Amino acid sequence: MIVFDTSTLILLARTGLLDQFLEHIGQDLLIPKEVEREACKVKKSLDALMIQKAIMEERIKVLGVKDRKTCQKIGKDLSLGKGEAEAIVLALSKQGLLGIDDKKGINACKLLRIPFTTAMAILVRMREKRIITKREALASLSRVEKYGRYSTEIVGDARSRLETGK
Repeated sequence: MIVFDTSTLILLARTGLLDQFLEHIGQDLLIPKEVEREACKVKKSLDALMIQKAIMEERIKVLGVKDRKTCQKIGKDLSLGKGEAEAIVLALSKQGLLGIDDKKGINACKLLRIPFTTAMAILVRMREKRIITKREALASLSRVEKYGRYSTEIVGDARSRLETGK
């Protein structure tokens, strides 16, 4: 099972990868209620509507996080927003992989030993599995570069891997 944070969910929607990812994931995709609120209810953009549609179709499941005390402690101790804290607590409770693109959230995963992935890693993996073509992957990479907060080194590495297939 995979738990997603808001940033990764929105980034996959904005880059056009969300639907294909959901089609091929082969496991449950979970988000906490705060991530749903941040992704869908703050503003009505195209990516928000895409995420809402996936939730209504039950391709993304929304769960409440019961351990509010741990959410607050993790959020405060690690300087995380509510969505990141809830996603981390949900990933811990479900022993799942966490999709997260926020630097502080990634550092929290390393500290708490939570396995994680990023939108960039998902893009590369989708190409490696031939879920998307090289052309689609490179177009998506341009959108990830535009909307994400990746260093030029990470983008360059991903571009190289997408172009060579390695």
